[in-house]
Amino acid sequence: MTPSREGPRVNDEIEVGSIRVVSETGEMLGIMTLHEALQRAHEVELDLVEVAPQADPPVCKILDFGKYKYELQKKANEARKKQKIIEIKEIKLRPGIDENDYQVKMRSIHRFLGDGDKVKVTMRFRGREMAHQELGMNVLVRVRDDLADRAKVEQTPKMEGRQMTMVMAPK
Repeated sequence: MTPSREGPRVNDEIEVGSIRVVSETGEMLGIMTLHEALQRAHEVELDLVEVAPQADPPVCKILDFGKYKYELQKKANEARKKQKIIEIKEIKLRPGIDENDYQVKMRSIHRFLGDGDKVKVTMRFRGREMAHQELGMNVLVRVRDDLADRAKVEQTPKMEGRQMTMVMAPK
């Protein structure tokens, strides 16, 4: 039977005849009836918690249920804290970018990569610049070469309409 609520079944919610019991110290007590196990748990003023309902017979442990729930919550919070959501940051460039502007953009890219985010470098072409796409490609190659030690190219430069894009990820 599946648990009727969120989390494991406790004490009187367990509805099987015989169970395998583990003591509060972690010692295997063996297979006993539900009544005997509940009596044993009440003697030490703890709860009987079903930890493996799918086992045959189900495994129950004698422990403090409040403390057990708290520990599970703490583990879940710790796991959530360690997760890093990788975002894609976008930097837009032009084919005739000035050296100082280029350096400012590179500092931003370094910061994004340092934070563990991917960077999408977009080269925008306007008007007659479309006839000189090699200039834009040269700038993207320069970006790639300048970041060779910190990032790897995840998507090589490709044209999409009037834009050329390249995606880089931190190493």
